[in-house]
Amino acid sequence: MKKKFSLLMAVLMLAMLLAGCGGNNDGGSSTGTGAPADTSAPADSSAPADSGASTVSEDTNTVAVGAVVIARDDVPEDDIYALTSAIFENIPTITEQHAKGGELDLTFASSVTSVPYHPGAAKYFKEKGIDVAAVKDGAGSGDSKALTFGTGGESGTYYAFGGVLSSYISNNTSVSVTAVTSGGSKANIEDLSAGDIQLGFVQSDVMSYAFNGERLFDAKVENFSVVAALYMEQVQIVTTNPDIKSVADLAGKSVSIGDRGSGVWFNAVDVLGAYDIDPDSGISPVYQGFGDSADSLKDKKIDAAFVVAGAPTTAIVDLATSGPVYLVSLDEEHTSALLESSPYYSAYTIPAGTY
Repeated sequence: MKKKFSLLMAVLMLAMLLAGCGGNNDGGSSTGTGAPADTSAPADSSAPADSGASTVSEDTNTVAVGAVVIARDDVPEDDIYALTSAIFENIPTITEQHAKGGELDLTFASSVTSVPYHPGAAKYFKEKGIDVAAVKDGAGSGDSKALTFGTGGESGTYYAFGGVLSSYISNNTSVSVTAVTSGGSKANIEDLSAGDIQLGFVQSDVMSYAFNGERLFDAKVENFSVVAALYMEQVQIVTTNPDIKSVADLAGKSVSIGDRGSGVWFNAVDVLGAYDIDPDSGISPVYQGFGDSADSLKDKKIDAAFVVAGAPTTAIVDLATSGPVYLVSLDEEHTSALLESSPYYSAYTIPAGTY
């Protein structure tokens, strides 16, 4: 009898243990990959229904610009060659640490035509059988030193991916690179020009503005050259209001369009302009960065926000954990008009389920 009783108790205890563990099967957040927490991974669609997590269930048609790494001209050729080689020879390993690594491509990396390439980068692409459009004369002759890499805000893809790249380069080459937060593309160009940083992430359109001395820049900034184009940055129009289904629906709404004069601001001006919406009078403009825009959307202080970054973007991923989010598509007619007037954009589709 004692043996039967003991056996029965053991079975009951095992059943209780299994029941207690079962609740974690569909909501565990541990990936076991060792990747940093801000790797911009898509929202987990397997999360419990009452957690507020959601996904964008339809493809989103929009436009995109390139995310480009630039360097000061006085960074040595050997250093830029080493870091370019380290990135493109180790794409699978880098992708394990950040999903954007999976978008690295030699053809795209060497496709920039608006600004010349640094000789160190051009040398690497030449070895791979690719001739870049132009190489910067006189660049690459400085002395080696630790490099500071201007990325972006903590809620954006620049910072997360830039940190992964910097760590990998520092740990696997003789070149030391430290990623730092920054104000984004325009700030990175200004800091690089001043010598405060040696590498920087920039939007391809902002890079072109600087080199030609237009829009964001009153004078030409020419003491930098291209390392590589890494991936496309999508113009994402984010809302928590399901009734906002097109750009035209933004008319009269409170919309965050980035800091005035920033790259995001110009992207918003371009997109809104394609729909004949004046950014000053056609909407109620709010000037905020990604993180603040996400907080404002969460608190219902604004109706929508422009976010220009590689999707999925950390700020939007975090927002999606608090409730449904929606991305607004551009229609084909207005996209074609925008591409004709602003050729530095490319048409792009953000796949369903990215968030």
